[in-house]
Amino acid sequence: MGEAAPKAADDLRPAQGNGVAIDFRTEPSRYRHWKLATEGGIATLTLDVDEKAPLLGGYELKLNSYDLGVDIELADAIERLRFEHPEVKVIVLKSGKDRVFCAGANIRMLASATHAHKVNFCKFTNETRNGMEDASEFSGQKYLCVVNGTAAGGGYELALACDHIMLVDDGSAAVSLPELPLLAVLPGTGGLTRITDKRKVRRDHADVFCTTEEGVKGKRAVDWRLVDEVTPRSKLDESVETRAKAIAAKQNGKPDKGIALTPLERTRTADANEYKFVSVVFERDDRLATITLRGPETAPPSSADEMVKQGAAFWPLQLARELDDAILDIRLNELEVATIVFKSDGDAQRVLAYDAFLDANAKHWLAREIRLKWKRVLKRVDMTSRSLVALIEPGSCFAGMLAELIFAADRSYMLIGTMQGDNRTPAAITLGETNFSGVYAMSNGLSRLATRFLGELDSLEAAKTEIGKPLDAERSEELGLVTFALDDIDWDDEVRLFLEERASFSPDGLTGMEANLRFAGPETMETKIFARLTAWQNWIFQRPNAVGPEGALTRYGSGQKPNFDLKRV
Repeated sequence: MGEAAPKAADDLRPAQGNGVAIDFRTEPSRYRHWKLATEGGIATLTLDVDEKAPLLGGYELKLNSYDLGVDIELADAIERLRFEHPEVKVIVLKSGKDRVFCAGANIRMLASATHAHKVNFCKFTNETRNGMEDASEFSGQKYLCVVNGTAAGGGYELALACDHIMLVDDGSAAVSLPELPLLAVLPGTGGLTRITDKRKVRRDHADVFCTTEEGVKGKRAVDWRLVDEVTPRSKLDESVETRAKAIAAKQNGKPDKGIALTPLERTRTADANEYKFVSVVFERDDRLATITLRGPETAPPSSADEMVKQGAAFWPLQLARELDDAILDIRLNELEVATIVFKSDGDAQRVLAYDAFLDANAKHWLAREIRLKWKRVLKRVDMTSRSLVALIEPGSCFAGMLAELIFAADRSYMLIGTMQGDNRTPAAITLGETNFSGVYAMSNGLSRLATRFLGELDSLEAAKTEIGKPLDAERSEELGLVTFALDDIDWDDEVRLFLEERASFSPDGLTGMEANLRFAGPETMETKIFARLTAWQNWIFQRPNAVGPEGALTRYGSGQKPNFDLKRV
């Protein structure tokens, strides 16, 4: 359920951040804050927060307010709906509490949390809400939000991630984004961008809305496009049922039987996390985490039915889930890691065979969902505030979907030939069709190679001619697929110097630089949300007007007004 993990025998690492190690693995029987029910093509996700079950302790989750633990459960539920219930076409998102939908992120939690936890909390909740919109666009699972009372701040942002918002019209129910007037901060999960870019709210109306504590209700909320419809409380259940069935009727596709997302197995020691296909090794003195991904042990199955039979153990799906968990663990629990090194080990041709299998079965619901899962995990890698480097060495299997990690990295180093005494196959990169097709597109809507070669269209075309060919280090460097190709004489020293230099720079400066450089090309709603998030959180969340001893976030609920530094900067 996303609880703070106990310091068990297999969790020997020092606690990070707020003094606890956070576990992102959960399943519905362990939920404390959400109830998930399905009936035919309609599912119901009910937010009924247990105020006595905060993730970090020291605050109560009143009025359906949430912390990271609540959102970990939501993210799990969204994922399960896609894999375990592909027959579902509409998800009704509603509150289990009377006359309150959601009061947003818990203020006491935000006030007491470290800066790093606040930023990573907002980043994860953004990714979760983006996942809802991704499910709507690509999986045919539409979200209908039922606002039965107050939807404030992050509560309204949750509604904004849905396809259709229904508001009770009873004179008191309202939607609001009161962060600026109440807390001297801004909506942290895409609220400003979604009201302008998604719901097309007029700028002046948006200005009024975002500076009005009590929010907007009734007919004005519809007129300003803040919600889609209002309904009397006496007709709420009837209206929700009618609307849900109408939305479901528009969705195509036959009912499919899902697969079970079985629990991820992970062995944790003081300096490592071990999964079946992923290993993470920490060198904390060097502020380094090395993630090694292992290729498939067997050939792809003979049919889509066999893929379904393998379920969560199907190599691309299990690997994606393990990598996702490893990245989240580093984000929240290993705050002093400066650099993540990606390595791989296995048979590159077998990796490409799985790519080809997924491509041949692209219309099958499970193959589609596995590719979408990989796209989301790779986006999570893109959004991780660590320096990313890929090391392509003998025996590696950076091909097809795994080659995406090379192109996601800030730097890549490839060994020419082999090391003395090493009889493994020399390093090679093998490109696949998916590296160009946009199947694993970035938040900017382009493939990573198209983003890499924005100003070098000839380079992109040259790389396409090499699809399926094992490319050695010198050819990979010539094609622009890696940053540097190094021989065995220079390898150790060059890599060591890079890692030492990276660990010596300001973490704040690196986060800003990398976030700017990773997202070249077109701007989308996602890139806007994350670019603004990186900028404003790393500024406003450290400003005295918000978090200082006399700031709004600190004094909220105390009866004392904040004392602002009135200079505009």
